[in-house]
Amino acid sequence: MAILSFLNMLSNDVAIDLGTATTLVYIKGKGIVIHEPSIVAINKATNKIEAIGKEAKEMFGRTPGNIITIRPMKDGVIADFDITEKMLTYFIKKACNRHLWLRPCIVIGIPSGITQVEKRAVKDSAIKTKASEVYLIEEPMAAAIGAGLPITEPSGNIIVDIGGGTTEVAVISMAGIVYGQSIRVAGNEMDMAIAQYIKKKYNLLIGEKTAEEIKIKIGTAYPLEQNLSMEIKGRDLVEGIPKTLVINDTEVREALSETIATIVDTIKMVLERTPPELAADFVDKGLILTGGGSLLLNLDKRLREETGIPVSYAEKPVEAVVIGAGILLQDTNLLKRIAID
Repeated sequence: MAILSFLNMLSNDVAIDLGTATTLVYIKGKGIVIHEPSIVAINKATNKIEAIGKEAKEMFGRTPGNIITIRPMKDGVIADFDITEKMLTYFIKKACNRHLWLRPCIVIGIPSGITQVEKRAVKDSAIKTKASEVYLIEEPMAAAIGAGLPITEPSGNIIVDIGGGTTEVAVISMAGIVYGQSIRVAGNEMDMAIAQYIKKKYNLLIGEKTAEEIKIKIGTAYPLEQNLSMEIKGRDLVEGIPKTLVINDTEVREALSETIATIVDTIKMVLERTPPELAADFVDKGLILTGGGSLLLNLDKRLREETGIPVSYAEKPVEAVVIGAGILLQDTNLLKRIAID
């Protein structure tokens, strides 16, 4: 027994939020140790990986012809199996201080709407990192646990998790998802909408990084009391030269209108299909927002107006999924109860 408890103490059990935009890694007993972009830089000539995570993001859009930067995750699922496996191994080794001689138990948050084939791809990638056991948890469930919701009680909890690739809306009661929807419209789609709008309106080509910066600084889902603006730089598509212009929050809100409307409609549909007994609980408890995409300015105000129920944020919206998965590492019974095949 003494040896077993010693090994448990040394064990590097891992919880992972394998996101389209960002990967977060939580180590049992230590908390979140990795919070890096899900980006890999590859040398096409040698097929070698040049950088992963933060270093790779620094290279994004600035690499020479022989080096490409890719996101191996697309819409919350694996788009490139081999690269995802290498990225996962890198992050886990980095989180465990490069020592993987004790095979960890791994809990991974996945979108609730993915197929069996996609689930298998995630599980296989984790197994190849020398995991002893791999558990898959639906992201809205993990986010609800990370947000501190009483998921095991017979009462309705509604959570909206807006990540980079997917938006998850779920009604949770008694440790199960009563009704949920997963759509592949989220933060990345917002970035693309901004870039397309600027290209169409101003004939200005901007990069992914600039579009994300615009969204974070002046992107809004509901009118602001005071107008915001920012200077942006890009390439003029008519003259082919660098150009600078100033855009404001009204324009960005117009660019994001379709994407936001899709997310709002999904939430309304889930509310409409929720059993009345559980829906009644939302009047007091309200809706909880998690995920990086939920931090769009005034999104809570827009949702409050559209749904008529209170809206609030989890204490740590960006980290909620990985925190929830990390909590499950310490509650094996609940983990086995809500893990999916």
